[in-house]
Amino acid sequence: MNYIAPLNADHLLSEAESENLYLKLIEQLNKDFNLANEGVDFPLSTNPEELKIQLHEKVYRLIQYKFAEYLNLLYIIDVNENEIKKLDGSDISELAGQVSFLILKREWQKVWFRNRL
Repeated sequence: MNYIAPLNADHLLSEAESENLYLKLIEQLNKDFNLANEGVDFPLSTNPEELKIQLHEKVYRLIQYKFAEYLNLLYIIDVNENEIKKLDGSDISELAGQVSFLILKREWQKVWFRNRL
């Protein structure tokens, strides 16, 4: 079975739900944010829409107020540096949304592969 990258956050989250891996995705996000000392606690009861909003808000605040920690988080999660460099940073809210998707995409990749082994 080949990994196919999701096109957007909604697609990714619905795929995670349909494969019964959504809770593992939340656990992976919590784990990596905590590894980066950016404690978040997305409850396992968080629905996909809330998760998207909360992740966006967290990334937005990091970009705005804690840029070094933001870069560290991207490093810990292992978000593709080339994809980050392609983003337009002129609108911080828009940028936070795009980065949130890249974070979700990388975390989903980890969960997906781990559950295929």
